[in-house]
Amino acid sequence: MSGKLKNATLEEIKNFIEEELNKNSEPISDVKAIYEFHITGEEEDTFQLQLQGGQAKIVQGDKEVADCVLTMSFKSFQQFLIGKLSGTVAFMTGKLKLKGDISKALKLESILKQYKIQ
Repeated sequence: MSGKLKNATLEEIKNFIEEELNKNSEPISDVKAIYEFHITGEEEDTFQLQLQGGQAKIVQGDKEVADCVLTMSFKSFQQFLIGKLSGTVAFMTGKLKLKGDISKALKLESILKQYKIQ
């Protein structure tokens, strides 16, 4: 899976995340959170990953108040998703900026690992 994401566009990555999380809702069954991503660099976008009731939904823009806002470059986002960049390292090196509930950001990384996206 990681090879697929390494060369994917941001739109393909967003679709992939939503599909994978909804195929197996067990890891997100008890999660209620809105993650907002501000992606910069070669591909730029603002979108939300909304998790509730075992369902994942990608929504364009910042329609809802997010629990956690993550800002990173497209390249860092790809590296994070495929497991080449940990959230902690990204944050400590300035590649990831966080606002809001940091525990939700840590939860996101553990969720993604369960889907073997990383």
